Amino acid sequence: MSRIAETFANLRRDRRPGLVTYTTAGDPDLGRSADILKSLDRAGADVLEVGVPFSDPLADGPVIQRATERALAAGTTLAAVLDLVKSVRDDVKAPIVIFSYANPLLRMGLPEFASRAAAAGVDGVLALDLPIEEAVEFRSVLAANGLDTIFLLSPTTTDARIRRAGELGSGFLYGISRLGVTGARDQVASGAESLVTRIRAHTTLPIALGFGISRPEHVAQVCAYADAAVVGSALVSVVAEAGRSPELIGRVEEYVRWLKGAGLGAKDYAHTR
Repeated sequence: MSRIAETFANLRRDRRPGLVTYTTAGDPDLGRSADILKSLDRAGADVLEVGVPFSDPLADGPVIQRATERALAAGTTLAAVLDLVKSVRDDVKAPIVIFSYANPLLRMGLPEFASRAAAAGVDGVLALDLPIEEAVEFRSVLAANGLDTIFLLSPTTTDARIRRAGELGSGFLYGISRLGVTGARDQVASGAESLVTRIRAHTTLPIALGFGISRPEHVAQVCAYADAAVVGSALVSVVAEAGRSPELIGRVEEYVRWLKGAGLGAKDYAHTR
């Protein structure tokens, strides 16, 4: 059983809501990214998504686009992201997922990427713009290196493609609750539960739901029907606001504990909405 599969099995067994966190590697720099990943793990994040900065982030809203720009300006490359994961792997218990557009992975060469990712301690890979129809070889190479292949599903994904993602995917499936680009919202999308219901009709893989989630009540609402909630833009906003200040790591850890309902005395992060 992979580290990701074991994590979701434990969540289901304990009937606990899962939290998947997304941060952009290299924002504000690689050294602080390492500290951020360790703090996310300490705060109780169940899965860590590590974003590979890419120069043309079409699916990302302004918050993650700016994070990508900062990371690229700091010299972050795919090779550097893998080195980052390797540097924290012994200190992080949670599974680590590389979240990337397909282009950087293909430029490195898929076999080389998969080998280096496995050696670094990566657990799974989500190539967000990889068509399911072209994913067989991708999945085969990753599986040969012990890596889970995670697919992105949206409200417009057909039942046939959901079924195929369930057949090819492993670890979990990532459902996006709304169309458009990433970004925190005041409310969970009205169609989120129906999307999860559709996905569950075709697969037994765990489902993590993201896009727009920023508050503890959002996490609780989503985890009433999905296995985990994904928080990205709101967390990246916390990183952006704290920047290089000494408060950065404490702010990140406090925010994640608040999301999980453990930070009862934490301030209300209304600014992340």
